[in-house]
Amino acid sequence: MQSDQIMIIGPVIIGAGPSGLAVAACLKRRGIPSLIIEKESCIASLWKHKTYNRLQLHLPKKFCELPYIPFPPEYPKYLTRQQFISYLDAYAKHFSIEPLLGQEVQQAKFDTTSSCWWVRTNEYQFVSPWLIVAAGENAEPVIPDIDGISKFTGRILHSSTYKDGAAFKGSKVLVVGCGNSGMELSLDLCNNGAQASIVVRDKLHILPKQVLGKSTFALSMSLLKWFPVTVVDRFLLFCSRLVIGDTNRFGIERPKMGPLQLKISVGKTPVLDLGTFAKIKSGEIKVVRGVRKFTDKGVEFLDGTVEEFESVILATGFKSNVKSWLRDLNFFSQNDANSENSLPKSWKGKNRVYSVGFTRQGLLGAAMDAHKVADDIKRHWNSEAWNLH
Repeated sequence: MQSDQIMIIGPVIIGAGPSGLAVAACLKRRGIPSLIIEKESCIASLWKHKTYNRLQLHLPKKFCELPYIPFPPEYPKYLTRQQFISYLDAYAKHFSIEPLLGQEVQQAKFDTTSSCWWVRTNEYQFVSPWLIVAAGENAEPVIPDIDGISKFTGRILHSSTYKDGAAFKGSKVLVVGCGNSGMELSLDLCNNGAQASIVVRDKLHILPKQVLGKSTFALSMSLLKWFPVTVVDRFLLFCSRLVIGDTNRFGIERPKMGPLQLKISVGKTPVLDLGTFAKIKSGEIKVVRGVRKFTDKGVEFLDGTVEEFESVILATGFKSNVKSWLRDLNFFSQNDANSENSLPKSWKGKNRVYSVGFTRQGLLGAAMDAHKVADDIKRHWNSEAWNLH
């Protein structure tokens, strides 16, 4: 039941994940107070409760740091899930960031009379001149509507509830989804003695995690300073074929557009191979085509073949829920939750609404967004009009 209305002199930030923590820290460094509202019972809830045990950050740690605080020097190049969680907890403690937990946003709308944002949660209504959306692109799991899925008598779970492959030892498991999560879960299942099959419905790029001893991502960023994206793409594909082999031979076709161009154009991230493709080449992980429908004991594929499985894991990703509560559809697209403004303006909308972490550039992009947002608010904060307000 709605009970209180609270005026916040600084920005209200929605979401206590890495993006929310980063922008709160940037604001604090500029002398601006803020309030983070978080629907879960802890910070970084996605990392703490909806990630699998073997997860490692795909990029070197220098590309994953939040503003002002580097990772401990003893941390490895690629952080484990638990190391990153410990870093986030220490980060919040360092900046004395204390989100208001258990507050699920029901509506956020701009009121022209007061020239403020009114944010209604399950308990309170907050009023602030600024609204920062940092709830992330991964707020809710995507559950595909596949014919007959309710008839399947085996175990079905989303990757957000998967922890490790030990529970699947000796069983036949189908992984639906061939992004980074699907590939990693397939590898984890295989390494734990499960018979894993992965659905590869669309064309995709698989790249080695490292090339010539250097992170593929870091190498790409360096080359893009000197060469056009098409040239860098050709180099990455040449290295990929040299390091991991021809994916087409094993049922994984590559798109005509290069991996970086595809990422820039439509936001589709290439898969960074951690060893899954070697298991595919050896036949330990089976590649299957798209699912036509579920049966009571398995799946019928698009090519008409039928196979039984004991478990199905939906590595079908996540989606944002921002459009369900933000009453500003000119800022967030109705088709997805990414800002409609083209880069680099995608972090800012009209009426002092901002977003952090929606530019499809990962933790590095969130850190850059956080600085931009804090700088922009600082300009308003120092103005005489806002002091009077």
